[in-house]
Amino acid sequence: MERIHRLNYDLDRMLFTIPAKMHGEHDIRRILEEHPEVKFVSFVGIDMGGHDTDEKIPTKVFLDDLNKLLEHGVQTDGSSVALPGIADLNNAKIDIIPDLDVNWYVDHNFRHIDYYTDLPVGTLRIPSFLVHNEDFECGSRVVLRDALKYFRKRMLEELKANDYVYPYMDGVTCAEDIEELLLTSATELEFWVRTPDDKGDREQLFTSQVLKEQYWKRTYGQVRTALEEVMTILDCYGFEMEMGHKEVGGVQANLANEGHYNHIMEQLEIDWKYADAMQAADNENHIKYVVRDIFTMHGLDVTFMAKPVRGVAGSGEHTHLGLGARLKNGKVVSLFAPEKWDEEFLSPIGFGALMGLLRNYELINPFVSTNNDAFNRLKPGYEAPVCTVTSLGRSVEEPSRNRTVLAGLIRDVHNPAGTRFELRSPNPKSNTYLVIASSYLSMLDGIEAALSAKKTPKELEQSISKKYGENDFYLERDREYRSEKNVFTDYSEEERQQLFGKAPATVWENLMNFENNKDRLEIFYKGGVMSPLVINSYVEQTLSHWKTELHDRIIPATMNFVRECKKIHDDREFTDMDIKLWLSIDKMRHEIAKDELNEFCLLTQVKNALDSGNYALASDLQLELQSKVNALSEIYSLYVHNVL
Repeated sequence: MERIHRLNYDLDRMLFTIPAKMHGEHDIRRILEEHPEVKFVSFVGIDMGGHDTDEKIPTKVFLDDLNKLLEHGVQTDGSSVALPGIADLNNAKIDIIPDLDVNWYVDHNFRHIDYYTDLPVGTLRIPSFLVHNEDFECGSRVVLRDALKYFRKRMLEELKANDYVYPYMDGVTCAEDIEELLLTSATELEFWVRTPDDKGDREQLFTSQVLKEQYWKRTYGQVRTALEEVMTILDCYGFEMEMGHKEVGGVQANLANEGHYNHIMEQLEIDWKYADAMQAADNENHIKYVVRDIFTMHGLDVTFMAKPVRGVAGSGEHTHLGLGARLKNGKVVSLFAPEKWDEEFLSPIGFGALMGLLRNYELINPFVSTNNDAFNRLKPGYEAPVCTVTSLGRSVEEPSRNRTVLAGLIRDVHNPAGTRFELRSPNPKSNTYLVIASSYLSMLDGIEAALSAKKTPKELEQSISKKYGENDFYLERDREYRSEKNVFTDYSEEERQQLFGKAPATVWENLMNFENNKDRLEIFYKGGVMSPLVINSYVEQTLSHWKTELHDRIIPATMNFVRECKKIHDDREFTDMDIKLWLSIDKMRHEIAKDELNEFCLLTQVKNALDSGNYALASDLQLELQSKVNALSEIYSLYVHNVL
């Protein structure tokens, strides 16, 4: 493998960020003229599917029309973005309008070095809003912007109307103390890296996971170099990197003759500092590109799939949600933090927010688990949340670190301002803009209910700790919402479903949460944040992705897998075990993939259900198909290992 020294540039000469405070015409022009290596400008809109736009506008063209482009942006059409029901082929005009209130980042092409500056060619990526027909703002960034704006407005109104809460809050005595509200978020990015075309041995990966041979262990070779380069580059952007380490998944690589490692299959995680919620989503979007670019430069594939290897730890993207205030005296406090740390877990606002997150999670989940891969991860096992439940801690002196719950409380007596919630269900493919937006709107619903009822922290702790069948002013009677136990092992599947609700198992079941909870969608419509049109557009886009992936990717891949399950024992040298296993395997192969004149196999049944628009049936058949494929995989593994 060719060795390339990739970061032999003067990083101090490179442009990484144009901060929000420097988006005036004079500053933009001056900065870009000082950095001729930035050859292009791209306006980055985020559609309802979470896809970002990218185009290459020469920097000279951008500067020549600077005022016009800053005000009116650039134009595209509905075929370039996923806005079904909004931008159709016969009504497809979309403008991409730059956001002047967030940081802009330079996307460096480390494979393309500018001749005159000897620096990587850069593209200035400007986060933007999508506008349909010049007057209807739409897309994921628009939804998040409006959700944060509405949350701040209503939160200030609630604080002014409910002064009973101040004795229970840390550091705030009245609404007039507050200079501004701070809605902060952060994500933790997990991902797998591997050498191209290598397929990990699932049994080796599982064994390594159980033995914790990789978790937080030292990295080696090109993985170490790539990780260090990623951390170095991301710090140049001002992301304030906090940590990079091996996650639980992976196996030890092999050292090749030329000094490089091969057969690499490792799981990594990187963390960075929180930011304003909109900025946090933009940061994550850019960070993924940097990670992929740097690792591929070292000959390593990167996947942000939630569950790239069946039976082995998947990749989460735990999303942290905080609510703070900058006071007029300059102090920053958390509105979730209690006044009495030795007596209470949270303030009334904190409890209300957590209760809103849990009660409305059926409406958040369609934005969290958006594809088939997401549901492959959400199975009982390695820290993947399967139940709508929280953990506070066994006592206020013993903070919870229960990794089996959906929403965890993060609290530290030495850092009250860092009090926040960790939503553990998102994965790297979740649409972070919509996850954060729906989470804050759901938390607002709980805060309004708690404050309207004038509930104290003790009363709210009793509410969130209620038992099944107990009535509550806000939470549902026939549900429980708090557990300090291991949700995976201390409850049976039947108990989990009864106490915490039955979780959806497919994309279709998840989208049906909107249909089954129409009366509660009002929490998203308030303040004009979303509308039925926006929800329907999102549903249509997600549904289209689900059925297309199932029909044209999963079914053919399953057929290929079934064909690979071939008879391998020698007819002259076999045991009765070989015969028994092979007969079972062959029967399963036919049930899954072989049609008969009067009976269709499972794969054909799924395709027919999708083709006819019977999505409920397709969803049920998908679950049956998954079960049979898993069973076939297990028994074929036994068969292979028994053949000499």
